[in-house]
Amino acid sequence: MKNTYFKRWLAFAVSGLSLTGFGLSLLGESIIAKYEKRPWFWLGTFSLIVINSGISLIGKAVTYRTRLDLEE
Repeated sequence: MKNTYFKRWLAFAVSGLSLTGFGLSLLGESIIAKYEKRPWFWLGTFSLIVINSGISLIGKAVTYRTRLDLEE
């Protein structure tokens, strides 16, 4: 069971951190678009969705890491 928790923790942690970073990049692009008076609303909205998804996956990774640590 420890191997399963480790694999899930690793998958959720890596994907969560990647999504959070990607969402922050999209947020920066939407800020630049707003400054340049280009359409920015949907890009900004999508960036917040991606950021929140990444944070959720990081939270799930923490639960798997806790389960892994409790089994040791």
